[in-house]
Amino acid sequence: MKAAIFDEFGDPAEVLSAAETEMPEPGADEVRVRTGLAVIHNHDLSLVSGNYGYQPELPAIGGSEAMGVIDKVGEGVGNLKPGMRVATGFTSGTWAEYFTVKADYVVPLPDTVADEAAAQMLAMPLSALFAIETLGAKKGDWILQSGGTGAVAKVVAQLGKAWGIGVVNLVRREHAVAELEELGIGNAVVTASEDWPDRVAEIVDGEPITGIIDSVGGDLAGQMLHLMANNGLFLSFGAMSGEALQLSPRDLIMKQAEVKGFWLGKMLETMPIEKLRQSIGALVELLSEGSVTLQTGNIYSLDRIGEAVKAAREKARGGKILIRP
Repeated sequence: MKAAIFDEFGDPAEVLSAAETEMPEPGADEVRVRTGLAVIHNHDLSLVSGNYGYQPELPAIGGSEAMGVIDKVGEGVGNLKPGMRVATGFTSGTWAEYFTVKADYVVPLPDTVADEAAAQMLAMPLSALFAIETLGAKKGDWILQSGGTGAVAKVVAQLGKAWGIGVVNLVRREHAVAELEELGIGNAVVTASEDWPDRVAEIVDGEPITGIIDSVGGDLAGQMLHLMANNGLFLSFGAMSGEALQLSPRDLIMKQAEVKGFWLGKMLETMPIEKLRQSIGALVELLSEGSVTLQTGNIYSLDRIGEAVKAAREKARGGKILIRP
């Protein structure tokens, strides 16, 4: 079969190449999936670069989330059958014509969820769902988040709208406001303007900001913390700026703020499988009814993996870049 393989860590556009490799065989409690569409996430690129939280044994196949059709089941698999259309976001090697995954982490798909959405419906949307849960946000609360055009941030905003939770979305560029409006997302604030904190204050209209989701880091993180109410929770989700969190000790102390790192991968290590299944079920329902919309950028073949990862790095791509083996 053909797959996007890397023999060394480095620039994904340079070290990834489409090559022939052995067909994987499903082990006990596993299924093999014929890939329909696979998605490119930032963490996938970080892994290929060698900068992620762990490093795979080389050579390795890229990718961690995809949808497709089961073509073979391993011993002990009783609830899944060949021919079933499924999605998964909890495996590796999805940038290939076939991949294997534990049966517990496979989600059968209803016809109401399109392939393009199914290929990206788990990792980022579930991160958004569990981030809101971690904050303990409820109807009437306000959340402030940076990186407003990111995949997770867009779902946080849409979930907030569906659940009656106010979400203020910080973006760096004026045209990003229109990008969010296409999804029905409002409350976008451009941080290029020096008075952006005043705009945030106008939106919340005196209500406390009880939670923050930050994916940028640097000085912006400190400015966000300054706007958070007493006893609020600050979630550090990423550092797109490449800078460390610059948080004021005064704000931390006087606000009695709690700062916590957030990584879905770590949460899944101890999360009961039943809780995960319930959350996925809720997400499928939200996608089916249109409460959550996932945007798609261009779709590339495996032979164009270099072009695909370059496109995935572009800030104004509009949606996730997908691969069709």
